[in-house]
Amino acid sequence: MPTLPARSATPSWLPDLLAGLAVAGLLVPEAVAYSSIAGLPPQYGVIALLAGLICYGLVGRSRFAIVSATSSSAAVLAAATVSLAPGDASLKLALATGLVLLTGSFFLLAGFARLGNISAFIAKPVLRGFTFGLTLIIIVRQLPHILGVQPPHNDILRSSFDLLVQFRLWNPVCVGLGVGALALLFALKPYRHIPAPLLVIVLGIATQAVWGLDPHGVALVGSIDLQFRAPSLPELTRSEWLQLAELAFALLFVLYAESYASMRSFAFKHGEPFSANRELIALGLANVASGLFAGLPVGAGYSATAANEAAGARSRLAAWAAALTVLVAVLTLLPWMALTPMPVLAAIVIYAVSHTLSPAALRVYFHWRRDRLVVLCAISAVLLLGILPGLLVAVGASVLMALRGFSQHKVSVLGRLGQGHDFVDIRAHPEAQPIPGVLIMRPETPLFFANAEQIMAIVQQRLDALARKAAVPPQVLILSLEDSPDLDGSSIESLIELARFTRERGIELSLARLHEPARAVLARAAGPGLPDLALTNWSVDDAVARALATLTPPQAGSPD
Repeated sequence: MPTLPARSATPSWLPDLLAGLAVAGLLVPEAVAYSSIAGLPPQYGVIALLAGLICYGLVGRSRFAIVSATSSSAAVLAAATVSLAPGDASLKLALATGLVLLTGSFFLLAGFARLGNISAFIAKPVLRGFTFGLTLIIIVRQLPHILGVQPPHNDILRSSFDLLVQFRLWNPVCVGLGVGALALLFALKPYRHIPAPLLVIVLGIATQAVWGLDPHGVALVGSIDLQFRAPSLPELTRSEWLQLAELAFALLFVLYAESYASMRSFAFKHGEPFSANRELIALGLANVASGLFAGLPVGAGYSATAANEAAGARSRLAAWAAALTVLVAVLTLLPWMALTPMPVLAAIVIYAVSHTLSPAALRVYFHWRRDRLVVLCAISAVLLLGILPGLLVAVGASVLMALRGFSQHKVSVLGRLGQGHDFVDIRAHPEAQPIPGVLIMRPETPLFFANAEQIMAIVQQRLDALARKAAVPPQVLILSLEDSPDLDGSSIESLIELARFTRERGIELSLARLHEPARAVLARAAGPGLPDLALTNWSVDDAVARALATLTPPQAGSPD
């Protein structure tokens, strides 16, 4: 009699439930902690956490991603609201809500416009340098809470110096609480199934309840007024909305670059499909919802997502379990959260951002001898100019890096490698032989409006030089466009001008390795210099064979 396969005694949903419970223990303290980074009431972080978990659970695809407030977005939000509304608390709250709403709206526009690769415009060296500098600022701004002193300055360098000068004013009780909380957090770090931040919060609350720390100069978090109100838009002027739009555009790049790296790495690790455009829409909905209910900007932070995976999550049910746990916790335990000592909360913030201070992520650029200056500039911009100018400098540096790469004007001359069908750069491979009577060139960057004219000028100069000096002047020019998946109007006009140039000199122009979009548009633009025959070479070898068939034996280098 056949035996039935043994059924697992563990329900399939139980690992997700346990993972959700474990992650919720990490998320609730961090939500309150990130609110302190943003300089906003604690409920802003809690609302953002609920909006992120619920909205992403409805639309997102990653089974590990945990969408909640992040330290970097909270710091950017704080810098934006302080710069635009110094000393005006009500305007500060309205600006924070407006910035989150605009960021979510830009996410949605980018998703519907299928701009899923926009994170590529934040270069990893720039992002890591910016994050490293931002983490240093976050840590220094939490130190006054641990030391029990007033923050001396907004300027990070002067603040660090003044904190050292104020050594005699440090509160020993605050220092003991902060250092002890940090020591416990890092001691429990290897045990990922233990929600260390929640445990530290509980111990801090118990210490306050038993001994009463506030008479000793220890500040507490204070009441958390979580009221679920009807969604609304902030009352801001047109100029204020325009100012926020500039900041929201930059914040979108940083949030999505951070989220994209987190979600894409776990999808790749587990062999799961990944839709960048769908993730943009999911993040957009989460940020819009968070803004409508007065929350922080949200993204898929790496630490929370990694904790969800380590806790054994198998599906998005883990995020739903975390959301339900968070909701129950905030409805029942918020009065107790108000008793959390600020040094404990500051220790949680420092612990949460400490993983970005690993020098290994930056050391590789110095080892590779690539982008070292970019990394240092990104760090320096944040530390010396501040968060907002540093953010704009980081985004600008990334765009400049992209433009620098695209605007390179290098053009390689190709030769045949041995007796085979491969054609390679003769400078990199001196053994490769040029074809007498045929000049083969390849632009090393995609043709587009910023480099097309310069690249065609290089090709023309090379042709003229060979016509004067070569023993066998070129009769055929083969241009390999394998690095140009498509062509814009400027590139097409430049190619037409090159065709006219070669036709006047009696040289045949032939294009090879054309991608289908480029072939289609050139076919529509075909003229005397670009006949259909010039657009049908699938490979450089095909183009060379066709060219050799048109040359006379002496010009083709025939042994006869």
